Amino acid sequence: QVQLLESGGGSVQAGGSLRLSCAASEYTDRTRCMAWFRQAPGKEREGVASIDGIWNTNYADSVKGRFTISKDKNSLYLRMTSLTPEDTAIYYCAARPWVTTCRPREPYDYWGQGTQVTVSS
Repeated sequence: QVQLLESGGGSVQAGGSLRLSCAASEYTDRTRCMAWFRQAPGKEREGVASIDGIWNTNYADSVKGRFTISKDKNSLYLRMTSLTPEDTAIYYCAARPWVTTCRPREPYDYWGQGTQVTVSS
């Protein structure tokens, strides 16, 4: 069973930055496509960014130019800058096999428990 563990959440003022990390128990064909999602109170879960096996990335329009997804051997990262209160949410790391596409809106097989990000005005 693939395990994903997020860290790096916290509270920050508007305009600030945070870097989220996600440690994966494995980086294999089962987890070649990885992504960050978020869910704000009372809202549906939203795909934020994804990265595939050859480092192609995709971003939700709401975070383009502000968030950067990256990864190394067994970890996934999300660098968030110019944060606004609208970015307040629980952020989840997710993974799945990479077949042909790897986008934030697609279904994922494995999920972390989430990390809270709170942005105050």
